[in-house]
Amino acid sequence: MSSVTLKNVCKKYDSKVVIDNIDLEIKDKEFVVLVGASGCGKSTILRMIAGLEEISSGDILIGDKKVNDIPPKDRDIAFVFQSYALYPHMTVRENIAFGLKMRKVDKATIEKKVQEAAEILNLTEYLDRKPKQLSGGQRQRVALGRAIVRNPKVFLMDEPLSNLDAKLRVQMRAEIKKLHEKLQTTFIYVTHDQTEALTMGDRIVVLDKGKIQQVAAPEEIYSNPANTFVAGFVGSPQMNFINAKIENGSIKFADVSFKADNLPDCENIILGIRPEKMVANGDIKFRAKTDIYELLGSEKIVYFNIGDAKCSAKLPPEFEIKEYIDLSVKKEDIYFFNSTTGNRI
Repeated sequence: MSSVTLKNVCKKYDSKVVIDNIDLEIKDKEFVVLVGASGCGKSTILRMIAGLEEISSGDILIGDKKVNDIPPKDRDIAFVFQSYALYPHMTVRENIAFGLKMRKVDKATIEKKVQEAAEILNLTEYLDRKPKQLSGGQRQRVALGRAIVRNPKVFLMDEPLSNLDAKLRVQMRAEIKKLHEKLQTTFIYVTHDQTEALTMGDRIVVLDKGKIQQVAAPEEIYSNPANTFVAGFVGSPQMNFINAKIENGSIKFADVSFKADNLPDCENIILGIRPEKMVANGDIKFRAKTDIYELLGSEKIVYFNIGDAKCSAKLPPEFEIKEYIDLSVKKEDIYFFNSTTGNRI
């Protein structure tokens, strides 16, 4: 079993709480992505699972074994860092084999495991090259190879693609997903990139200020965000948030008013609308003054204000942009959030 469980885990630096009593259960063979802005605590969680950071309170279990006091080398995990951390004077073969050599594994076994990892990662023809002779993507595959040969219970990956260009990142995302399917072990992956999170994870853990905001499958995170933070973090451009008032059973914003069922008992509310849900034939129509727009080939993204809210819409390329544009949204495509707590209503 290579499940990973965090129970009431807290991390403090002096009086500053970095991880605030989180509970998380990652299943055996699952690919879980921790996502959030810089400083939210995602890398700290990864380092605590690895044993590179001490926890202040709570328990961490790998399988059914509590590992709080077990040193990193005995936790049966492999850590792939943001930097490739390859030895420049060693060949690819020697870099991949290094961890096994330090554990005094016999030469025949090392060679067998290195060959197997090289085949999985398409590195066979590069085994006798030095890191400086490789591209960024190839170096990252070597770093993955070094982890694979150890056959660990859990793979931990801390933003491993952030140093690659956009095209290589797309390629490596697919390769890491295929690698997970081949190895059939537990992957915990940290990123600040929502696209990586949505395309790679079986489940996504959205973090903010050391607290878990939502844990769910990618489609659930996108379609049913728990609060304004999750809704605003996932999706590009981000969800539009519009302050509105409830008066006499109607919702009002700018010069627009519409009826809605099961309204909450409050005066103020936040409406959430995805830019791609701005259409020409919806129930709720409004006019907006265009700020700027971007043509992205298959779509136009236009920016505008609704009251004091800065908004955007994803529109077809043939949509004519004028000083004022007429847009609309279907009632069922509007999210409602509590204006005080930010939680979904």
